[in-house]
Amino acid sequence: MKTINCLIVDDEPIARKGIVEHVLQIELLNIIADCKNAIEAVNVLQSHEIDLMFLDIQMPKVTGIEFMKNLRNPPLTIITTAYPEYAIDGYELDVVDYLLKPVSFSRFSKAVDKAKEIIENRSHNKIDIHDFFFVKSNQKIEKVIVNEISYVESLSNYVIIHTTDKKIVSYLTFKSVEKQLPSNKFLRIHRGFLVAMEAIKSIDGNALILQNGAVLPIGKSYKDEVMEVIERFLFKR
Repeated sequence: MKTINCLIVDDEPIARKGIVEHVLQIELLNIIADCKNAIEAVNVLQSHEIDLMFLDIQMPKVTGIEFMKNLRNPPLTIITTAYPEYAIDGYELDVVDYLLKPVSFSRFSKAVDKAKEIIENRSHNKIDIHDFFFVKSNQKIEKVIVNEISYVESLSNYVIIHTTDKKIVSYLTFKSVEKQLPSNKFLRIHRGFLVAMEAIKSIDGNALILQNGAVLPIGKSYKDEVMEVIERFLFKR
């Protein structure tokens, strides 16, 4: 199993130190950063691939719960807090585990094992960029080559998979398709559109133009994220 990149977010120096010490005892875990507030954590999440976050709840300005609610694609998260009354809020956000301070190493280790299992299951179910998958469409079973997908469109309770030579309509959830496709090759530009990076030709205002001539809207809430991704590939003098 690959190394699990971790982010620790806690405003208490002693608590941060304790989590760091626990992490260092588990060889598979790799600390990318330990932050004292949500603002610092956002910067880390934008610049690094984080697999697992250890998050305090009671922090100044932005609480851990508020922070998670504002993240579009939060990493797997283990809550570390002295306040048991927030447990329901935490589990509603689908956290891996909820640890009460002071956190013992044995309890910490069990929580990490849960995260490991989730990550392993995800990697086993993930479609590689060179692979294919099958979907049911119009009473047939269609083969979809991942490399040939231009974009995926969500319409009500089904999706349209646009490939280089056809459209495949299938009664799937948009979220299930998004989870299966490689996140480093596909970009969410709208609540109803997921686009292959290689299929993009240009961006004109709030419209994204594909190589096949399709013009798709960039959602207002996705614009900043789209531009951040494009900036990584922008040739500059």
